[in-house]
Amino acid sequence: MPAAKNTICLWYNQDAEDAARFYAQTFPDSAVTAVHRAPGDYPSGREGDVLTVEFTVFGTPCIGLNGGTAFKHSEAFSFQVATDDQAETDRYWDAIVGNGGQESACGWCKDKWGISWQITPRTLTDAMAAGGEEARRAFAAMMTMGRIDVATIDAARRG
Repeated sequence: MPAAKNTICLWYNQDAEDAARFYAQTFPDSAVTAVHRAPGDYPSGREGDVLTVEFTVFGTPCIGLNGGTAFKHSEAFSFQVATDDQAETDRYWDAIVGNGGQESACGWCKDKWGISWQITPRTLTDAMAAGGEEARRAFAAMMTMGRIDVATIDAARRG
């Protein structure tokens, strides 16, 4: 199978393999596909250390690079996960936050490696796409939330 033309590269301190294995265990259509070791010493590691990890998250190809502490993650990049119901929303939110992550606002959270995730029920994106008063009500409800509450968004959509 040919390599993907476009791959997301995520910078980690020295724990790209741990992160990739967590994603593979947590999300469907996710896997660790390769682990590559450094052929020589480098500024933040030694020969034989895990240098890069190839993995997929929900089918999206990624590479984790163990680059050291020079760069930090920010909310400028996030994975947005569309969920179908509260149970799926809770499952992903709880997995990320419960594994050393942090809660944030409006459906956002961070995993323990600093990667941001938007756990977004489809009902919320559908409300935004509907526009008008429905979108305004759903948006106002979302602005009060950390984890998105599907029932509250649905009630807001109905008015």
